[in-house]
Amino acid sequence: MNKQNNKLGWLFASPYLIFGLVFFLGPLIWSLYLSFTNWDLIAPTFDFVGFDNFRKALASEGVRSAFWVTYKFMMLFVPLVTIMSLGVAVVVQGLPKFKSVYLIGFFLPYLSSGVVASLIAQGFLSYNSPVNEFLRGNFGINIDWLGSPLSALFIVGLILAWKFTGYYALILTSGLESIDKEVYEAAAIDGVTDRQRFWKITLPLLYPALYTTLILSFGVTFGIFTEVYQLTGGGPNYATNTWQMEIYNQAFNNLQAGYASSIAILASIVTFISIFIIRKVLEGWGKRNGWV
Repeated sequence: MNKQNNKLGWLFASPYLIFGLVFFLGPLIWSLYLSFTNWDLIAPTFDFVGFDNFRKALASEGVRSAFWVTYKFMMLFVPLVTIMSLGVAVVVQGLPKFKSVYLIGFFLPYLSSGVVASLIAQGFLSYNSPVNEFLRGNFGINIDWLGSPLSALFIVGLILAWKFTGYYALILTSGLESIDKEVYEAAAIDGVTDRQRFWKITLPLLYPALYTTLILSFGVTFGIFTEVYQLTGGGPNYATNTWQMEIYNQAFNNLQAGYASSIAILASIVTFISIFIIRKVLEGWGKRNGWV
């Protein structure tokens, strides 16, 4: 019976396993091999160059900028989307009815195309947009929203936060619903204020849902591409040059597929190490609250 169950389990898991082998493990091995070559994406042959690509990448201004820009986006996007999604979850959870309708409304941006959202933002912030014309005509202010490193970084982070807020709010709302109401009733009897209830009861008991959303949001910052590609192209002056943007430019604009593969490997290493450290920090917070 156990053997039959094992076979059945492998059978049901096989589509995902096959998908992973074909579209993840295979390309990963091929990319690792290419990182030691000088393939230009066109030539049928290429030479083995050893660790030259990695040495070049470590000395590259574009790679260094991708490393730091990722953490800049992290410091902007993660707190912003966490506060926004938590606020939405708390408000929706307190509604007497139609909770699902409001959650679906907030979730819709997550289903929208990043290209469309970026094009709308680009038109909204263009030189001749109503916003800029109003600022110039009434206050004499002329802002190059996507030409300034700080504002370009903020705009991309804000678009991403708008997109993911509804998705994370769904997870957090589910976490809020799972908290035993008797805990709040006991706290009310003891005279706990609303602020104390939120910080001392709600947040600690919301740890599983918060852990999930935080890990997901940290992961997003290592994969930013569409919004940056559409709005800034990694500029100005590498201010929004992410890992994916640097890999794309080297592989498809400069036709250095081998070099781009080495950058991709470095990006994977940085991502795994960063997420591992973040997980340990979050698990330490959970342990202090009795979850781990």
